[in-house]
Amino acid sequence: MWQKLSLRARLNLLVACIMLLGLAINIARLLLEASPRVIAEDQSVVRLARGFVETLVSDLNDAPDPETRLNQFVEGLKQLRHVSITRGQDLGRDLGRDGAAGGAGIGPPVGGERQAPEWFVTLIHPEQTTVEVPIPVNGRSLGSLVITSHPTDEIAEIWDGVLSQVEIGSAIAAALLLITMSVVNRALRPLDSLASAMTRIEAGRYETRVQPGGSPELAAICRKLNHLAAVLGTSIEQKRQLAERVVSLQDAERKEIARDLHDEFGPYLFALRAHATSLRQLSDQAAPDLSILHRNIGAMFDQVNALQQSNRRVLERLRPAGLAELGLSDALAALLQHWRETHPGVSIEMTISEGLGASSETAELTIYRIIQEALTNVFRHAGATRVDIRVAPVASPGSSSGEPEPILVRVRDNGAGLPSGHKQGFGMIGMHERVLALGGSMTVASTSDGLTVEATVPSGELQPHLLPAT
Repeated sequence: MWQKLSLRARLNLLVACIMLLGLAINIARLLLEASPRVIAEDQSVVRLARGFVETLVSDLNDAPDPETRLNQFVEGLKQLRHVSITRGQDLGRDLGRDGAAGGAGIGPPVGGERQAPEWFVTLIHPEQTTVEVPIPVNGRSLGSLVITSHPTDEIAEIWDGVLSQVEIGSAIAAALLLITMSVVNRALRPLDSLASAMTRIEAGRYETRVQPGGSPELAAICRKLNHLAAVLGTSIEQKRQLAERVVSLQDAERKEIARDLHDEFGPYLFALRAHATSLRQLSDQAAPDLSILHRNIGAMFDQVNALQQSNRRVLERLRPAGLAELGLSDALAALLQHWRETHPGVSIEMTISEGLGASSETAELTIYRIIQEALTNVFRHAGATRVDIRVAPVASPGSSSGEPEPILVRVRDNGAGLPSGHKQGFGMIGMHERVLALGGSMTVASTSDGLTVEATVPSGELQPHLLPAT
């Protein structure tokens, strides 16, 4: 039940329970204090009434008619609350009167108090106190006055206080609950906007933004969501542009390969066919001209060599030459030798760790492409005079000894770095996407001292069909 309630309902319910608990504790306190309060009030009233009666009795000695004066006193005492004073049994034989008892007492509660119910009276269970005060007048006894406590008024006052506490406390609790609900609803209102914004972002509307509001924590969440939506929008746009670029590059590459096959392979194959036809015709002659035969064979050798060179150029574009045959180290060495020859003024240093273990074919190709793309950017844009390349295994936390270690690739130059607001090209974005697809990471850090491209490439068996084209 509790798990199904919303946060708003939980907070409101919790506040309501706390208020009801506080009200119940206050009422329980009043009930626990009721009985001692009634007893203390009875004892105080009885002591006060006894002292008053004793004073009246002492005044009867000077009265010409004590009996009449006593009846007047008793009649006047009927207005007392919490206590009743009545004539007791006549103890004097020389009273010479009827001795009919008169009395003073109280009825239902007065003063506007509400009558307490029976269960409340039973709960308090007050004991009635009775005190008998003798009336000696000039050596004679006029009987006694009986003082009896009546806690009905005190109980009614306590009951009225309980009802007032319940009414006022309930009103205050209701007002506080309404104020709390209003504050909670206002504080949690940004959650509705957050949920709606997340739904729109899930639907692909990455331009969605939320107005930060509410508590500082919720405002921070709103700002984080806005930043997340902006990053997602930028990432999706980059992926779209990259996909367009990949498709464009694939089409351009296919056109270039088709043009090479048509412009280079086609003429050579046609010439080979022509020379083969000539050789077949010469073979049909009884005495073939050896010079013509030698010329045709030499031309065929030249055309085969040209075909091999053309084929090598095409394969170089499709896959680095020597990577599978020579291995990663030798292939990188050949790549660096090419850049050193074309840019003799730039110092290129490469360090490949001796502890570099066997890597999958996809991992080696990715490492080669990262270094190739980084060097291309260095010589095109950086204006650097020195480039340092490092390839080494890196121990990942939690990896066991039987698992292949990831490979750290770092290319650092001393060029001018990237200008502010620079956007990565499609080549570097493609490398970044490829590394992410392998389960690795890649960062590009630019400072005034140069640019550093660093990537962590997993070296285990991978799934090339999940990778972007390169």
